[in-house]
Amino acid sequence: MTSSAADPERLRKSRREVFLALFIAQAVALHTFEYLLPSPAPWFRLGFANILTLVALFLFDAGGAWTVALSRILVSSLLLGRFLTPGFFLSLSGGVLATAIMILARRLAGDRLSPIGVSLLGAAGHAFGQLLCAWLLLVRHAGLWTLFPPLLLFALGTGLVNGLAADAVIRHLRGHRAFAGDQGNRSA
Repeated sequence: MTSSAADPERLRKSRREVFLALFIAQAVALHTFEYLLPSPAPWFRLGFANILTLVALFLFDAGGAWTVALSRILVSSLLLGRFLTPGFFLSLSGGVLATAIMILARRLAGDRLSPIGVSLLGAAGHAFGQLLCAWLLLVRHAGLWTLFPPLLLFALGTGLVNGLAADAVIRHLRGHRAFAGDQGNRSA
């Protein structure tokens, strides 16, 4: 079944579904690629998949961001054989807190905060969420929190890179004819 130009709402919904499916597939591919890279700790990742969550947030809305983030975490964990392992819960906790903070920041600041700023906040939330999960489920020791400053510093570096990449993708897609005349949801 195809959508006609006479039914713009249906076309908009179909376009949203197609782009979200593409974002999820790309996020899973990036997450899987990162998993194959050497890492100093099992949960230590660059977070490239978050680029697609940011793009979904800025081009669509909070629901789009949740769809990409949670689908990516679930599908990637199934593909990598990590579903319901400690690594899954670390990824889930970091992803949920990062997405929630990015959505809240987008709602409160609107266009005053760029994808780069939102990405930095999300990266900080991701680092905190992972450490909180590790403290709650794995290691109940106050010394675990001494890892927070270096993890936060690393997260902010990767958040900056991911934010720059997301900003470039968003600008490119807003110029694409699929988004012509559509400003997306600018305030989530």
